[in-house]
Amino acid sequence: MTPVQGPDREERLNHMVLAYEKDLLRLCCVYLRDVGLAQDAVQETFLKAYRHMGRFNGKSSEKTWLMRIAINTCKDMLRGSWFRHVDAATNLEELPLPVAPPSVEHIALTSAIMSLPRKQMEVILLHCDQGMNIRETAQALGISPPAVINRLKRARSALSIALEGGEAP
Repeated sequence: MTPVQGPDREERLNHMVLAYEKDLLRLCCVYLRDVGLAQDAVQETFLKAYRHMGRFNGKSSEKTWLMRIAINTCKDMLRGSWFRHVDAATNLEELPLPVAPPSVEHIALTSAIMSLPRKQMEVILLHCDQGMNIRETAQALGISPPAVINRLKRARSALSIALEGGEAP
């Protein structure tokens, strides 16, 4: 893939913002549990993508590439010393609203996903919520496809227990 230069970079960035901003914001909101921080993370994601657009080699989709940048940006924000002093617990009501009001089941599912360990939450968000396949999810997280499958299995089991209150299938 040829590096993108000049006005083509701005056009490509505009396309990425229009195509993926909402997906990135949802991912970052659930990951960081704070709308303001999530908006900052999305903005930082697009800045990083713009700066490193020439390095994108097309081995994955743009969405996969952006999701990986967003997750790494969220991780960096969580590691920051100032973040440890902020109450990052957000109410579900503060998350960006979908087109239709969420059902009680959807709210329960989102709460259960937010309570998963980070590694399990990441695979659920990318694979189930964002519709990425196993390979894309693995690329976005920088792990192997078997690791994705293993994390999905654990996450689904934990969600089943949390939502049904019983044993996972």
